[in-house]
Amino acid sequence: MAAHILVVEDEKPIREMIAFGLRRNGYEVSEAEDVSSARARVADRRPDLILVDWMLPDMSGLELTRLLKRDRDTKEVPVIMLTARADEHDKVVGLDSGADDYITKPFSPRELLARIGAVLRRAAPANAEEIVDINGLKLDASSHRVTVGDRTVTLGPTEYRLLAFFMTHPERVYSRSQLLDRVWGGNVYVEERTVDVHIRRLRKALEGFAVDQLIQTVRGAGYRFSAKPQ
Repeated sequence: MAAHILVVEDEKPIREMIAFGLRRNGYEVSEAEDVSSARARVADRRPDLILVDWMLPDMSGLELTRLLKRDRDTKEVPVIMLTARADEHDKVVGLDSGADDYITKPFSPRELLARIGAVLRRAAPANAEEIVDINGLKLDASSHRVTVGDRTVTLGPTEYRLLAFFMTHPERVYSRSQLLDRVWGGNVYVEERTVDVHIRRLRKALEGFAVDQLIQTVRGAGYRFSAKPQ
């Protein structure tokens, strides 16, 4: 699945040039011209990485970065700051604000792509390419395969994404709206009850392998993936 990058830059020609280059290299891109629209984009769908210009019309990119890093839902999203400020002091201030990298303008497309790739690799979960095994239920992200013992569990694409999210975020309760945001994406307008439909399908697929009880309903709150008895 292509990484989703949000480009926050008020100068339209620069923003469009960056977005074009990213899309041409396989990334999914959203654009924002100021902090207000950037926060709306993030609320709509959490990106995998954010490129932020230092100078923005309504608030500095520095302050936006601080806001993102203080927010529980976005503190893990990597931020690369783009700026014409090349002084060492400014770089230190930018990195101290929580930015994961700092690129001074002008920069080449190759440098930007290399920096993005490096930051995304650092931000990737340690188990992204490993097999997750919980109570005999195994999910191999690299081969996109789910197994129990030597038997393969057949899942639809949405059920696979749902299970992958659950298995990499166990023991925590997620509401329907949170699951819609994390699995479907906040910009996909579907009913919250859609989650229930796919939970039922996922449980049905796991039932024949006696591992459907790992997906627990928490009344009034949502769903949890747990190997512990409910």
